[in-house]
Amino acid sequence: MSYQALYRVWRPQRFDDMVGQQVVTRTLKNAIITHQISHAYLFAGPRGTGKTSAAKIFAKAVNCHHSQDGEPCNECDTCKAITNGQLNDVIEIDAASNNGVEEIRDIRDKAKYAPTQADYKVYIIDEVHMLSTGAFNALLKTLEEPPANVIFILATTEPHKIPLTIISRVQRFDFRRISATDSFERMKYILDQKKVEYDEKALWVIANAAEGGMRDALSILDQVLSFSDNQVKLDDALLVTGSVTKQLLKKYFLEVCQGQSAPALETMKQILGEGKDGQRFIEDLISFIRDVLLYQESPDLIKVESTGLKDEDFAELSKAASSTILYRMIDDLNNIQMEMRFTTHPDVYLEVLTVKLSQPEAEQPVASVSKPTQAHQEANQAEVDRLQAQIQALQQTVQVLQQQGTTTISKPVANSASKAAKEQPRVKSRSNRVNLHQIYPVLGAATRQDLAKMKELWGDMLNMLSVPQRSLLHVSQPVAASPDGIIVAFDYAFLFQQATDDQALIQAMEDGLQRLSGDQRKVVFVPKDQWPQIRKEYIQSHGLGKGSSRSTGNNPQPAAASAEAPAEEPVSTAPATVQEPQPKSDEQKDLVTTAQELFGSDIVKVENN
Repeated sequence: MSYQALYRVWRPQRFDDMVGQQVVTRTLKNAIITHQISHAYLFAGPRGTGKTSAAKIFAKAVNCHHSQDGEPCNECDTCKAITNGQLNDVIEIDAASNNGVEEIRDIRDKAKYAPTQADYKVYIIDEVHMLSTGAFNALLKTLEEPPANVIFILATTEPHKIPLTIISRVQRFDFRRISATDSFERMKYILDQKKVEYDEKALWVIANAAEGGMRDALSILDQVLSFSDNQVKLDDALLVTGSVTKQLLKKYFLEVCQGQSAPALETMKQILGEGKDGQRFIEDLISFIRDVLLYQESPDLIKVESTGLKDEDFAELSKAASSTILYRMIDDLNNIQMEMRFTTHPDVYLEVLTVKLSQPEAEQPVASVSKPTQAHQEANQAEVDRLQAQIQALQQTVQVLQQQGTTTISKPVANSASKAAKEQPRVKSRSNRVNLHQIYPVLGAATRQDLAKMKELWGDMLNMLSVPQRSLLHVSQPVAASPDGIIVAFDYAFLFQQATDDQALIQAMEDGLQRLSGDQRKVVFVPKDQWPQIRKEYIQSHGLGKGSSRSTGNNPQPAAASAEAPAEEPVSTAPATVQEPQPKSDEQKDLVTTAQELFGSDIVKVENN
């Protein structure tokens, strides 16, 4: 076969011939010049970017005896043999079809032998990510301790599939995608050498369709040359690549931006009627909108001649839609592109897409925010006035509470609070309500012995609870206990309210205390700051404080209630004194007996006046 494809004929034979990989080629040339050649390399990058070509050039350069500046001479017998694939010491292996353990073991065994003709034996393993796990393991030892004069070059398009143990033993070079400008210049050079007539706009279409692959660009160029009888024309390039003309894209874009869905649908049908591919149409439209978006930001960001349009066209397109609409268009196009991969009717998706792009609802919220109407301003002012009234009512309530004190709240304060609550229905305060009907029966039968017993069992009971329940009771302690009940005080009101609402916690505490003490007790919670007042009111309401005097100004500490004062209040340990006038009546005797039962006979001292 006499004819060869362009990508084979014009395959790079020197590092300087490679397109768009200056960093890689410079590093490899310096390694050859300074004789710092590694035993293994990994060339990773997209398809058609020169990985295998670079591997062959490197194999020639390390074995060429007439190399200059790290470049092979391509004139000696060794270089010519490697170029023609006839040198036994340069072995190229396709890992896609030789991915088993036996093939890699054969390579490992043959690598032990010295090269026959060249200075280095070079193994080029293409698509190395296709190797099996066992094959990678068989190759691992050879890469770790390679024989002398052996170089491994691994090439892959998917480096993430290669084990890290392999990557850590090689020098990795990442080949980047070739820009459309570099592809354009390379194709222009080749056509000039072949003395073929061409249209530069057609070359730009081919360069953009190649998507960063030089081999793909040359393959498309080969197709165009075959289609147009050794000429490169714009219409032929558009037809071969399935791309859409810039004028049709411009017309479609303007119709969509102006909300003319019917003309836009006709333009879209015209594009599909010419045999254009739906996927290619979406890609060209995304690239087109991207150019318009960059031109809006700064005209210097794009190369206008590479787009096939003029500055006047971009000036018109940039005024047709705002950046917000362009963002929405690109998002919609990406979504449709994903959905079209699995359909056999792309025209339906494109019709729906055209109608959706023609609807400008996406910009309405932005306009309403940037330019508020008079009605919005009035509504906002009314909301501000209402909030200011609520703040004033709250400030008045706070001032009244500060004047009256925090212990008791008088009726005017309650009235003002209720008035403020009516004025601000959204603000709800949750009061800490204490159930006195459960507390008073426990106080009536409370004894110091029961409280001491509960304190001894308190730690064991906490260990029987779950971690969240235990953390909730961390700031609580029993303050009173009776044979059938226990009162637990919380340091913080919000924790008291949370515990009161947690029926599971109450049930778990009652079950734990019953297991430990053998008696069933009712658990009641109170806030610690309200406990002294509750205790005082109980004593006064039951007539337990008559005829009794306190050694300090603190609240009384009845024994039956096991009344424990707050930690910050000093509690006097002096015995309670009851003065009994003479003569004693039955009522006074009952009072002494009751006091002894409450406070204990060792604390109560009876004095006769």
